[in-house]
Parts: sequence; structure tokens; C-alpha cells
Amino acid sequence: MNRDIVIVAVFFICCVVLFFWPTGFEKAKVSDSIHAKAVVLATDNEDFQRFTLIQVGTQMLDIKLLSGPHKGMVIKAINQLQGKMEFDEVHRVDEKVLVEYRYRGEATTGYTRGHYRLELELLLAGLFAVFLVSVAGWTGFKAMLSFVFAALAIWKILIPLFLKNVHPYPVAILIVGFLTASVSFLVGGLNKKGVVTFLGSFSGLIFACVLAVIFSDLFYIHGAVRPFSETLLYAGFPHLDLTKIFVSGIIIACSGAVMDLAMDISASMHEIMERKRDIGCWQHMMSGLRIGRSVIGTMTTTLLLAYSGGYTAMLMFYMGQGTPLCQFFNVNYVAAEILNIFVGSFGLVAVAPFTALIGAFVFHFPHHKKIGRKYLKLF
Repeated sequence: MNRDIVIVAVFFICCVVLFFWPTGFEKAKVSDSIHAKAVVLATDNEDFQRFTLIQVGTQMLDIKLLSGPHKGMVIKAINQLQGKMEFDEVHRVDEKVLVEYRYRGEATTGYTRGHYRLELELLLAGLFAVFLVSVAGWTGFKAMLSFVFAALAIWKILIPLFLKNVHPYPVAILIVGFLTASVSFLVGGLNKKGVVTFLGSFSGLIFACVLAVIFSDLFYIHGAVRPFSETLLYAGFPHLDLTKIFVSGIIIACSGAVMDLAMDISASMHEIMERKRDIGCWQHMMSGLRIGRSVIGTMTTTLLLAYSGGYTAMLMFYMGQGTPLCQFFNVNYVAAEILNIFVGSFGLVAVAPFTALIGAFVFHFPHHKKIGRKYLKLF
């Protein structure tokens, strides 16, 4: 328990430091721009024009500020429609919106930034945290801490370094290594089980990284297949290598499933060792492999469902157009998803033998070597 408290304290401090850590892009914000919650009092839709299924034009709103330094003030707001259904939102009276405005001694026109969802998002996150802790107890609290650490590490370290054009591969591997350590040692504990989980999952991720680098070149895949990639180039970052960022994204995307499988095998091997102290090293490793085979059968399908679920509309479109499968699978962004799925699955499958082999060594080595007992006594 003391080790748990130490590791929890360390990662809690890391989370606090990351929360206040500057990204270096704060200066990109407009200094006198204010964001606030507001309610729509009246709408003017006369400027709307409809083209088939989409609307374009400007919606003028009278809104009342519900938060911020000018709470209670009524101002005009503009809702500019771009003709893109994934971005556009049409507002109605009594709806809550997020508004951005400037104030220089008098009321000025603001711009809507979508329906106000922040309170519901915080509520949902809070309910998830309560539910997780109530079901899993202390382990659930540690899992929640690792979740927060992962989110902060990605937002505060990974993304800023990518934007600063630091080589994506070492950055991604380093961040994924830290995230793997957070999950392994927070959830698994500062013990042999945590060590096996970390080493097994990280080995699988390195294997997946090598495959992703090789096959992204062979597939002629460029990073612009991802949403907002081209927009990023025109937003002041034309120097970025989107292909390397795309490959790094593959590693980050599959890391969760890889850690899950490594933890399953490690925890099972730990339990076997606790119940049967005299089990041989070879038998122990084979037990880990058999456990891994059972889990792999479902996890590989999980990756397929997780990746393809977000592209349901695209699949429907191509089927509705009667597109031949040879043409469908040859489209660059479809090939990118295939690369994503199979590279992640390769890493997932590789984790089983890696974790079983490492687990057999870590769990048994101190029993055979006095020097091992000395240096692994901490675990």
C-alpha cells in the first residue's frame, strides 16, 4: 500500500505540473477576446440561403451573457454558416451557446462558437469518475489518475512538440512510454506485475512502430488523409511532416489495446505465481502464452470495430454507389485505415509472446540468481 501511495503521489504531482505547464502557443490567443456562456433571446434568419441539404449565410442573434465579467449584458452575435454540416449549427431562442466577443468600453458584436456543452461534458466526466471509483475502488481511482495524466501529456507535451516540428517518432515513443508506465505502475502496482506489463506492452508498441514506418512508405500513404491535416498546413504550419505525424498517430491509437492485453497476461501470470510457487519457468511462460491467445481472439476484432465504427457513413457511401471492392480498398484514406488496423493488430499479437517471455524471466529470475534477488528486491 505504501508503494501505491508513493506512485499515486508522483503521478498526481505530474498531473498538477502538466496542468499549469505552458504549451508555448498561448500567445496565439487574442488577448482581449472573452468567451462566455449565453442564452439566445432572438434570431434573424433572413440572410439564410439553402442549397439542397445545406444552408449558408449569416444568422444574427440577440444574446444575453450568463457568465464572465459582463454577465447580464445583452449583445449582438453572429452565427456564420460555412455550408458544412459537420461544423454548422443553427440556433433557436432559449438555447445556450458559447460566444466569443471583445469589449473595449462598450458592447460589441460577438461570434457564436456552437451550443454550450461544457457543463454537460464536465457532468459526464464526473459521473464517469464516480462510477469508475465506485466499481473498482482504489484501483479505479488509480485508473482515473492515469486517464487524466494521459490526456494532459498528449495536450501539453505531444501536440505542442509536433507543432514545433520536433521529430514525431521519438516524441511519440517517449510519450507512449510515459503513458504505458502510468497505466502499468498505477493500475498494476510498483511491483513485478507492473514491470512485466510495461516491458511487454512497450515491446509490442516498438514492433508496431517499425511496421508502421515500413508500410506507410510502401503504401504511398501521406498524412493529409486525416481530417484537418490540410487545414493545419494553411494555418501557419506548412513545414510539418504530416506523414510522420500520421504514423505516430497509429502508435498512439493502438497503445491502449496493447497495454490492456499486456496487463491481462501479466496479472494472470502474477496470480499463477502466487497460487503455485513451484511452477517451472517454461510452464509459466506457456501459461502466459495460452492466456494471451484467448484474449487476442477478441482484441483484434475490437480494433477492427473501433477503427471502422467512425467510418460507417463512408462505407455506406461507397456501397450505395456500387463501387467495386478493388477500387474501394485502393483509395488512399481507406488504405490508411487498413494500415492502421493491421499494424495495430500486429503490435497486439506481438505483445502476447513478448509479455509471456518477459513475465517468465521477471517472475522467476530472482529465484535462481542471488544477484537478481538483490537488484529486484524492490519489486
